[in-house]
Amino acid sequence: MATPSPSLVQKTPFRFPLPERDMLPTSDTVTPVPDDEQKMQAYIQDRRVIGYDPLVQPALLRHEIVSSQRSLATIASARFAAARILAGQDDRLLVVVGPCSIHSPAQAIEYANLLRSKIPEWNNLLIVMRAYLYASSSCPFSFHLTHHRPYLPQRGDLSPFVRAPAVPSSCPPHIQKPRTTVGWKGLINDPDIDGSFKINKGLRLARQLLCDLTELGVPVGSELLDTISPQYIADLISWGAIGARTTESQLHRELASGVSFPIGFKNGTDGSMTVAVDAMRSAENPHAFMGVTEQGLAAIVKTRGNQDVHVILRGGTRGPNFAAEHIKAAASSIEKARPQYHPSIMIDCSHGNSQKNHMNQPKVLADICTQLAAGERHITGVMIESHINEGRQDVPPEGPAALKHGVSITDACVDWITTVTMLDELNAAVARRREKLLEQGLAKPALNGTSA
Repeated sequence: MATPSPSLVQKTPFRFPLPERDMLPTSDTVTPVPDDEQKMQAYIQDRRVIGYDPLVQPALLRHEIVSSQRSLATIASARFAAARILAGQDDRLLVVVGPCSIHSPAQAIEYANLLRSKIPEWNNLLIVMRAYLYASSSCPFSFHLTHHRPYLPQRGDLSPFVRAPAVPSSCPPHIQKPRTTVGWKGLINDPDIDGSFKINKGLRLARQLLCDLTELGVPVGSELLDTISPQYIADLISWGAIGARTTESQLHRELASGVSFPIGFKNGTDGSMTVAVDAMRSAENPHAFMGVTEQGLAAIVKTRGNQDVHVILRGGTRGPNFAAEHIKAAASSIEKARPQYHPSIMIDCSHGNSQKNHMNQPKVLADICTQLAAGERHITGVMIESHINEGRQDVPPEGPAALKHGVSITDACVDWITTVTMLDELNAAVARRREKLLEQGLAKPALNGTSA
Protein backbone atom coordinates (compact mmCIF):
# COMPACT_ATOMS: atom_id res chain seq x y z
CA MET A 1 0.00 0.00 0.00
CA ALA A 2 1.40 3.38 -1.04
CA THR A 3 2.29 5.90 1.65
CA PRO A 4 -0.08 8.90 1.50
CA SER A 5 1.34 12.23 0.45
CA PRO A 6 2.41 14.40 3.42
CA SER A 7 -0.03 17.08 2.21
CA LEU A 8 -2.92 14.63 2.66
CA VAL A 9 -2.04 13.66 6.20
CA GLN A 10 -4.30 15.46 8.68
CA LYS A 11 -2.40 17.61 11.13
CA THR A 12 -4.00 17.92 14.57
CA PRO A 13 -2.82 21.03 16.42
CA PHE A 14 -3.94 19.74 19.81
CA ARG A 15 -4.56 16.47 21.64
CA PHE A 16 -7.93 15.43 23.01
CA PRO A 17 -7.68 14.16 26.61
CA LEU A 18 -8.58 10.49 26.77
CA PRO A 19 -10.56 9.06 29.69
CA GLU A 20 -9.08 6.32 31.81
CA ARG A 21 -9.53 2.81 30.42
CA ASP A 22 -12.09 1.78 33.03
CA MET A 23 -14.22 4.81 32.06
CA LEU A 24 -14.46 3.88 28.38
CA PRO A 25 -17.88 2.57 27.32
CA THR A 26 -18.05 -1.00 26.07
CA SER A 27 -20.66 -2.88 24.09
CA ASP A 28 -22.42 -4.11 27.23
CA THR A 29 -22.76 -0.55 28.60
CA VAL A 30 -23.90 1.26 25.45
CA THR A 31 -26.41 -1.32 24.19
CA PRO A 32 -29.83 -0.89 25.82
CA VAL A 33 -31.43 -3.96 27.33
CA PRO A 34 -33.53 -5.27 24.41
CA ASP A 35 -36.64 -5.90 26.49
CA ASP A 36 -36.48 -2.55 28.34
CA GLU A 37 -38.66 -0.45 26.01
CA GLN A 38 -38.94 2.48 28.44
CA LYS A 39 -35.18 3.01 28.56
CA MET A 40 -34.83 2.72 24.80
CA GLN A 41 -37.63 5.24 24.22
CA ALA A 42 -36.08 7.69 26.70
CA TYR A 43 -32.83 7.46 24.77
CA ILE A 44 -34.58 8.20 21.46
CA GLN A 45 -36.98 10.99 22.43
CA ASP A 46 -36.02 14.41 23.90
CA ARG A 47 -32.86 13.16 25.56
CA ARG A 48 -31.47 16.67 25.81
CA VAL A 49 -34.70 18.64 26.19
CA ILE A 50 -35.51 19.83 29.71
CA GLY A 51 -39.15 20.62 28.99
CA TYR A 52 -41.77 22.52 27.01
CA ASP A 53 -43.59 25.64 28.19
CA PRO A 54 -46.76 26.96 26.54
CA LEU A 55 -46.35 29.93 24.20
CA VAL A 56 -49.11 32.52 23.82
CA GLN A 57 -50.88 32.41 20.44
CA PRO A 58 -50.02 35.27 18.08
CA ALA A 59 -53.71 35.99 17.44
CA LEU A 60 -54.40 36.19 21.18
CA LEU A 61 -51.57 38.66 21.76
CA ARG A 62 -52.70 40.78 18.82
CA HIS A 63 -56.21 40.79 20.30
CA GLU A 64 -54.90 41.82 23.73
CA ILE A 65 -52.56 44.56 22.45
CA VAL A 66 -54.21 46.35 19.55
CA SER A 67 -52.53 49.03 17.45
CA SER A 68 -54.36 52.36 17.17
CA GLN A 69 -55.41 54.10 13.97
CA ARG A 70 -52.54 56.53 14.46
CA SER A 71 -50.12 53.60 14.72
CA LEU A 72 -51.52 52.03 11.56
CA ALA A 73 -51.12 55.31 9.68
CA THR A 74 -47.52 55.64 10.90
CA ILE A 75 -46.66 52.09 9.86
CA ALA A 76 -48.34 52.15 6.45
CA SER A 77 -47.03 55.56 5.37
CA ALA A 78 -43.45 54.65 6.36
CA ARG A 79 -43.64 51.34 4.48
CA PHE A 80 -44.86 53.12 1.36
CA ALA A 81 -42.22 55.84 1.58
CA ALA A 82 -39.39 53.40 2.32
CA ALA A 83 -40.32 51.27 -0.70
CA ARG A 84 -40.29 54.35 -2.95
CA ILE A 85 -36.91 55.51 -1.64
CA LEU A 86 -35.38 52.08 -2.19
CA ALA A 87 -36.83 51.99 -5.72
CA GLY A 88 -35.24 55.36 -6.56
CA GLN A 89 -38.67 57.04 -6.84
CA ASP A 90 -38.21 59.33 -3.81
CA ASP A 91 -34.94 61.21 -3.45
CA ARG A 92 -34.94 61.31 0.34
CA LEU A 93 -32.72 58.98 2.38
CA LEU A 94 -34.00 56.15 4.56
CA VAL A 95 -32.32 56.44 7.98
CA VAL A 96 -32.59 53.62 10.52
CA VAL A 97 -31.33 55.05 13.80
CA GLY A 98 -31.55 53.91 17.40
CA PRO A 99 -30.12 51.59 20.05
CA CYS A 100 -28.22 48.44 19.10
CA SER A 101 -30.92 46.50 20.94
CA ILE A 102 -33.61 47.64 23.35
CA HIS A 103 -33.32 46.48 26.95
CA SER A 104 -35.55 49.12 28.58
CA PRO A 105 -38.95 50.00 27.03
CA ALA A 106 -39.09 53.20 29.10
CA GLN A 107 -35.74 54.39 27.75
CA ALA A 108 -36.81 53.44 24.22
CA ILE A 109 -39.86 55.69 24.61
CA GLU A 110 -37.62 58.47 25.92
CA TYR A 111 -35.35 58.11 22.89
CA ALA A 112 -38.36 58.08 20.53
CA ASN A 113 -39.62 61.35 21.99
CA LEU A 114 -36.23 62.92 21.35
CA LEU A 115 -36.35 61.62 17.79
CA ARG A 116 -39.91 62.81 17.21
CA SER A 117 -39.05 66.35 18.30
CA LYS A 118 -36.37 66.61 15.59
CA ILE A 119 -38.00 64.75 12.69
CA PRO A 120 -39.70 67.89 11.24
CA GLU A 121 -36.25 69.48 10.83
CA TRP A 122 -34.96 66.59 8.70
CA ASN A 123 -37.32 66.88 5.74
CA ASN A 124 -34.83 65.15 3.41
CA LEU A 125 -34.73 62.02 5.58
CA LEU A 126 -37.24 59.28 6.30
CA ILE A 127 -36.51 58.48 9.93
CA VAL A 128 -37.19 54.93 11.14
CA MET A 129 -36.28 54.13 14.72
CA ARG A 130 -34.11 51.08 15.18
CA ALA A 131 -36.16 48.88 17.53
CA TYR A 132 -34.19 45.65 17.71
CA LEU A 133 -35.84 43.24 20.13
CA TYR A 134 -33.20 40.55 19.85
CA ALA A 135 -29.49 40.80 20.54
CA SER A 136 -27.47 39.37 17.66
CA SER A 137 -24.49 37.09 18.20
CA SER A 138 -22.14 39.97 17.38
CA CYS A 139 -23.12 41.87 20.52
CA PRO A 140 -20.46 41.80 23.26
CA PHE A 141 -22.64 41.63 26.38
CA SER A 142 -22.93 38.12 27.74
CA PHE A 143 -24.01 35.98 30.63
CA HIS A 144 -21.58 33.43 31.99
CA LEU A 145 -22.87 29.88 31.95
CA THR A 146 -21.18 27.05 33.77
CA HIS A 147 -20.25 24.12 31.54
CA HIS A 148 -19.77 20.80 33.27
CA ARG A 149 -17.49 17.92 32.43
CA PRO A 150 -18.82 15.66 29.69
CA TYR A 151 -20.62 12.69 31.16
CA LEU A 152 -18.83 9.36 30.74
CA PRO A 153 -20.77 6.32 31.93
CA GLN A 154 -19.26 3.93 34.44
CA ARG A 155 -19.11 0.32 33.36
CA GLY A 156 -22.59 -1.17 33.60
CA ASP A 157 -24.29 2.22 34.01
CA LEU A 158 -27.36 2.55 31.77
CA SER A 159 -28.41 5.99 33.07
CA PRO A 160 -27.61 7.80 29.81
CA PHE A 161 -30.45 5.88 28.23
CA VAL A 162 -32.87 7.26 30.78
CA ARG A 163 -31.94 10.96 30.68
CA ALA A 164 -28.94 13.23 30.42
CA PRO A 165 -27.38 14.06 33.79
CA ALA A 166 -29.08 17.04 35.42
CA VAL A 167 -27.25 20.23 36.29
CA PRO A 168 -26.88 20.33 40.09
CA SER A 169 -29.37 22.71 41.71
CA SER A 170 -26.51 24.28 43.65
CA CYS A 171 -25.13 25.76 40.42
CA PRO A 172 -27.14 28.85 39.38
CA PRO A 173 -27.12 29.37 35.60
CA HIS A 174 -24.89 32.44 35.41
CA ILE A 175 -22.37 32.31 38.22
CA GLN A 176 -19.45 30.09 39.34
CA LYS A 177 -16.31 29.58 37.29
CA PRO A 178 -17.47 30.41 33.78
CA ARG A 179 -16.01 28.17 31.09
CA THR A 180 -17.66 30.01 28.18
CA THR A 181 -20.09 32.85 27.49
CA VAL A 182 -23.57 33.01 25.99
CA GLY A 183 -24.90 36.37 24.82
CA TRP A 184 -28.05 38.02 26.12
CA LYS A 185 -30.75 37.12 23.64
CA GLY A 186 -32.73 40.33 23.80
CA LEU A 187 -35.97 41.80 25.15
CA ILE A 188 -38.22 39.09 23.73
CA ASN A 189 -36.20 36.11 24.91
CA ASP A 190 -35.00 37.45 28.25
CA PRO A 191 -36.90 40.60 29.26
CA ASP A 192 -35.65 40.55 32.86
CA ILE A 193 -31.99 40.30 31.75
CA ASP A 194 -31.34 37.53 34.26
CA GLY A 195 -31.39 34.32 32.23
CA SER A 196 -34.99 33.50 33.25
CA PHE A 197 -36.20 33.51 29.60
CA LYS A 198 -39.76 34.68 30.25
CA ILE A 199 -40.56 34.73 26.55
CA ASN A 200 -44.32 35.27 26.90
CA LYS A 201 -43.59 38.35 28.99
CA GLY A 202 -41.02 39.48 26.43
CA LEU A 203 -43.49 39.14 23.56
CA ARG A 204 -46.05 41.25 25.43
CA LEU A 205 -43.48 43.90 26.28
CA ALA A 206 -42.23 43.97 22.70
CA ARG A 207 -45.66 44.30 21.13
CA GLN A 208 -46.77 46.98 23.59
CA LEU A 209 -43.55 48.91 23.01
CA LEU A 210 -43.93 48.89 19.22
CA CYS A 211 -47.54 50.03 19.60
CA ASP A 212 -46.41 52.88 21.86
CA LEU A 213 -43.59 53.95 19.53
CA THR A 214 -45.78 54.02 16.43
CA GLU A 215 -48.53 55.80 18.39
CA LEU A 216 -45.99 58.59 18.88
CA GLY A 217 -45.68 58.82 15.10
CA VAL A 218 -42.25 57.18 15.00
CA PRO A 219 -42.04 54.21 12.58
CA VAL A 220 -39.83 51.31 13.63
CA GLY A 221 -37.44 48.87 12.00
CA SER A 222 -36.27 45.55 13.40
CA GLU A 223 -34.13 42.53 12.60
CA LEU A 224 -35.82 39.20 11.93
CA LEU A 225 -33.91 36.43 13.70
CA ASP A 226 -36.44 33.60 13.70
CA THR A 227 -39.52 32.47 11.78
CA ILE A 228 -42.03 32.50 14.66
CA SER A 229 -41.81 35.87 16.44
CA PRO A 230 -42.76 37.91 13.33
CA GLN A 231 -46.32 36.60 13.73
CA TYR A 232 -46.48 38.58 16.98
CA ILE A 233 -45.00 41.91 15.85
CA ALA A 234 -44.62 42.06 12.05
CA ASP A 235 -47.79 44.13 11.64
CA LEU A 236 -46.07 46.95 13.59
CA ILE A 237 -42.79 47.06 11.61
CA SER A 238 -42.13 49.42 8.69
CA TRP A 239 -38.69 48.12 7.64
CA GLY A 240 -36.76 44.96 8.46
CA ALA A 241 -33.26 43.54 8.26
CA ILE A 242 -31.65 40.15 7.94
CA GLY A 243 -28.29 40.09 9.72
CA ALA A 244 -24.88 39.15 8.37
CA ARG A 245 -24.99 35.74 10.06
CA THR A 246 -28.43 34.84 8.70
CA THR A 247 -28.41 36.37 5.21
CA GLU A 248 -27.20 33.05 3.82
CA SER A 249 -29.94 31.12 5.64
CA GLN A 250 -32.62 29.72 3.34
CA LEU A 251 -35.19 30.00 6.16
CA HIS A 252 -34.60 33.75 6.47
CA ARG A 253 -34.71 34.29 2.72
CA GLU A 254 -38.06 32.49 2.63
CA LEU A 255 -39.31 34.55 5.54
CA ALA A 256 -38.24 37.78 3.81
CA SER A 257 -40.19 36.77 0.71
CA GLY A 258 -43.44 36.95 2.66
CA VAL A 259 -43.17 39.97 4.96
CA SER A 260 -45.27 43.04 4.17
CA PHE A 261 -42.47 45.60 4.46
CA PRO A 262 -39.15 46.41 2.75
CA ILE A 263 -36.22 44.40 4.00
CA GLY A 264 -32.44 44.69 3.78
CA PHE A 265 -29.85 41.92 3.65
CA LYS A 266 -26.46 42.58 5.20
CA ASN A 267 -23.29 41.48 3.46
CA GLY A 268 -21.51 38.46 4.94
CA THR A 269 -19.28 38.78 7.99
CA ASP A 270 -16.25 38.62 5.70
CA GLY A 271 -17.56 41.61 3.74
CA SER A 272 -18.65 39.55 0.74
CA MET A 273 -21.53 40.95 -1.33
CA THR A 274 -22.40 37.66 -2.99
CA VAL A 275 -24.57 36.27 -0.20
CA ALA A 276 -26.59 39.50 0.08
CA VAL A 277 -27.21 39.68 -3.67
CA ASP A 278 -28.17 36.00 -3.77
CA ALA A 279 -30.51 36.59 -0.82
CA MET A 280 -32.27 39.43 -2.65
CA ARG A 281 -32.79 37.28 -5.73
CA SER A 282 -34.18 34.48 -3.59
CA ALA A 283 -36.50 36.69 -1.52
CA GLU A 284 -38.05 38.40 -4.54
CA ASN A 285 -39.42 35.05 -5.70
CA PRO A 286 -42.37 33.02 -4.34
CA HIS A 287 -41.66 30.34 -1.76
CA ALA A 288 -43.45 27.61 0.15
CA PHE A 289 -42.09 26.65 3.56
CA MET A 290 -43.11 25.42 6.99
CA GLY A 291 -44.23 28.05 9.47
CA VAL A 292 -46.96 28.92 11.96
CA THR A 293 -50.29 30.70 11.56
CA GLU A 294 -51.72 33.49 13.72
CA GLN A 295 -53.41 30.72 15.69
CA GLY A 296 -50.03 29.16 16.41
CA LEU A 297 -50.67 26.11 14.24
CA ALA A 298 -48.03 24.53 12.06
CA ALA A 299 -48.73 25.31 8.42
CA ILE A 300 -47.30 25.43 4.92
CA VAL A 301 -46.71 29.12 4.21
CA LYS A 302 -46.92 30.24 0.58
CA THR A 303 -45.51 33.65 -0.35
CA ARG A 304 -45.66 35.96 -3.38
CA GLY A 305 -42.08 37.19 -3.13
CA ASN A 306 -40.82 40.57 -1.91
CA GLN A 307 -39.48 43.02 -4.49
CA ASP A 308 -38.75 45.71 -1.86
CA VAL A 309 -35.35 44.27 -0.94
CA HIS A 310 -31.91 45.85 -0.80
CA VAL A 311 -28.39 45.27 0.50
CA ILE A 312 -26.79 46.70 3.62
CA LEU A 313 -23.04 47.26 3.56
CA ARG A 314 -21.77 46.73 7.10
CA GLY A 315 -18.09 45.97 6.54
CA GLY A 316 -16.46 42.72 7.53
CA THR A 317 -13.29 40.92 8.44
CA ARG A 318 -11.69 42.26 5.26
CA GLY A 319 -12.31 45.82 6.40
CA PRO A 320 -14.89 48.59 5.85
CA ASN A 321 -16.90 48.78 2.62
CA PHE A 322 -18.51 52.24 2.64
CA ALA A 323 -16.10 54.11 0.34
CA ALA A 324 -17.00 55.24 -3.19
CA GLU A 325 -15.25 52.28 -4.81
CA HIS A 326 -17.24 49.86 -2.64
CA ILE A 327 -20.51 51.56 -3.58
CA LYS A 328 -19.64 51.39 -7.27
CA ALA A 329 -18.76 47.68 -7.06
CA ALA A 330 -21.87 46.86 -5.04
CA ALA A 331 -24.15 48.76 -7.42
CA SER A 332 -22.63 46.93 -10.38
CA SER A 333 -23.23 43.53 -8.74
CA ILE A 334 -26.83 44.40 -7.91
CA GLU A 335 -27.51 45.78 -11.39
CA LYS A 336 -26.28 42.57 -13.00
CA ALA A 337 -28.38 40.41 -10.70
CA ARG A 338 -31.54 42.59 -10.80
CA PRO A 339 -31.36 44.74 -13.95
CA GLN A 340 -35.02 45.72 -13.73
CA TYR A 341 -34.61 47.35 -10.29
CA HIS A 342 -32.76 50.39 -8.96
CA PRO A 343 -29.45 49.33 -7.32
CA SER A 344 -30.30 50.31 -3.76
CA ILE A 345 -27.64 50.38 -1.04
CA MET A 346 -27.90 51.13 2.67
CA ILE A 347 -24.69 51.75 4.60
CA ASP A 348 -24.32 50.64 8.20
CA CYS A 349 -22.13 53.19 10.00
CA SER A 350 -21.43 50.73 12.81
CA HIS A 351 -20.10 47.14 13.00
CA GLY A 352 -17.30 46.42 10.52
CA ASN A 353 -17.50 49.85 8.93
CA SER A 354 -16.71 51.54 12.24
CA GLN A 355 -14.23 48.79 13.13
CA LYS A 356 -16.51 48.23 16.13
CA ASN A 357 -15.62 51.62 17.60
CA HIS A 358 -18.72 53.77 18.01
CA MET A 359 -16.62 56.94 17.84
CA ASN A 360 -15.87 56.11 14.19
CA GLN A 361 -19.53 56.28 13.17
CA PRO A 362 -19.42 60.06 12.51
CA LYS A 363 -16.32 59.53 10.35
CA VAL A 364 -18.14 56.92 8.27
CA LEU A 365 -21.11 59.25 7.92
CA ALA A 366 -18.86 62.14 6.83
CA ASP A 367 -17.61 60.02 3.92
CA ILE A 368 -21.19 59.11 3.01
CA CYS A 369 -22.17 62.79 3.05
CA THR A 370 -19.32 63.60 0.66
CA GLN A 371 -20.55 60.93 -1.75
CA LEU A 372 -24.14 62.14 -1.52
CA ALA A 373 -23.14 65.76 -2.12
CA ALA A 374 -21.28 64.61 -5.24
CA GLY A 375 -24.51 63.15 -6.62
CA GLU A 376 -24.30 59.46 -5.61
CA ARG A 377 -27.79 58.01 -6.19
CA HIS A 378 -27.19 54.38 -5.30
CA ILE A 379 -26.95 55.19 -1.58
CA THR A 380 -30.58 55.12 -0.47
CA GLY A 381 -30.19 54.46 3.23
CA VAL A 382 -28.01 54.76 6.32
CA MET A 383 -28.01 52.89 9.62
CA ILE A 384 -26.70 54.42 12.86
CA GLU A 385 -26.40 52.83 16.31
CA SER A 386 -27.42 55.57 18.70
CA HIS A 387 -28.69 55.90 22.27
CA ILE A 388 -29.39 58.59 24.84
CA ASN A 389 -25.85 58.32 26.20
CA GLU A 390 -22.73 57.01 24.48
CA GLY A 391 -20.81 53.76 24.85
CA ARG A 392 -21.90 50.46 26.31
CA GLN A 393 -21.99 48.71 29.67
CA ASP A 394 -22.10 45.26 31.21
CA VAL A 395 -24.82 44.34 33.65
CA PRO A 396 -23.27 44.91 37.10
CA PRO A 397 -23.27 42.26 39.86
CA GLU A 398 -26.16 44.11 41.51
CA GLY A 399 -28.34 43.30 38.49
CA PRO A 400 -30.24 45.29 35.84
CA ALA A 401 -31.51 47.82 38.41
CA ALA A 402 -27.96 49.18 38.73
CA LEU A 403 -27.51 49.84 35.00
CA LYS A 404 -26.59 53.34 33.87
CA HIS A 405 -29.44 55.24 32.27
CA GLY A 406 -29.61 55.35 28.49
CA VAL A 407 -26.47 53.30 27.81
CA SER A 408 -26.48 50.23 25.57
CA ILE A 409 -25.81 46.79 27.05
CA THR A 410 -24.85 45.37 23.66
CA ASP A 411 -22.93 47.28 20.96
CA ALA A 412 -21.60 50.72 21.86
CA CYS A 413 -23.64 53.64 20.50
CA VAL A 414 -23.11 57.33 19.84
CA ASP A 415 -25.03 59.67 22.16
CA TRP A 416 -28.05 61.79 21.29
CA ILE A 417 -26.12 65.03 20.80
CA THR A 418 -23.78 63.33 18.32
CA THR A 419 -26.77 61.76 16.60
CA VAL A 420 -28.39 65.15 16.01
CA THR A 421 -25.18 66.52 14.49
CA MET A 422 -24.86 63.47 12.23
CA LEU A 423 -28.44 63.70 10.99
CA ASP A 424 -28.16 67.46 10.44
CA GLU A 425 -25.16 66.81 8.19
CA LEU A 426 -26.92 63.96 6.41
CA ASN A 427 -30.03 66.06 5.79
CA ALA A 428 -27.90 68.82 4.26
CA ALA A 429 -25.97 66.31 2.10
CA VAL A 430 -29.19 64.93 0.59
CA ALA A 431 -30.25 68.49 -0.28
CA ARG A 432 -26.90 69.05 -1.99
CA ARG A 433 -27.32 65.79 -3.92
CA ARG A 434 -30.68 67.01 -5.19
CA GLU A 435 -29.14 70.29 -6.33
CA LYS A 436 -26.23 68.45 -7.98
CA LEU A 437 -28.52 66.17 -9.96
CA LEU A 438 -30.64 69.12 -11.09
CA GLU A 439 -27.49 70.89 -12.26
CA GLN A 440 -26.59 67.81 -14.28
CA GLY A 441 -30.02 67.91 -15.91
CA LEU A 442 -31.19 64.69 -14.31
CA ALA A 443 -34.87 64.40 -13.50
CA LYS A 444 -35.66 64.86 -9.84
CA PRO A 445 -37.39 61.78 -8.37
CA ALA A 446 -40.84 62.26 -6.94
CA LEU A 447 -40.92 63.38 -3.31
CA ASN A 448 -43.55 62.16 -0.86
CA GLY A 449 -45.47 60.50 -3.67
CA THR A 450 -45.90 63.70 -5.73
CA SER A 451 -44.48 64.45 -9.13
CA ALA A 452 -41.33 66.53 -9.31
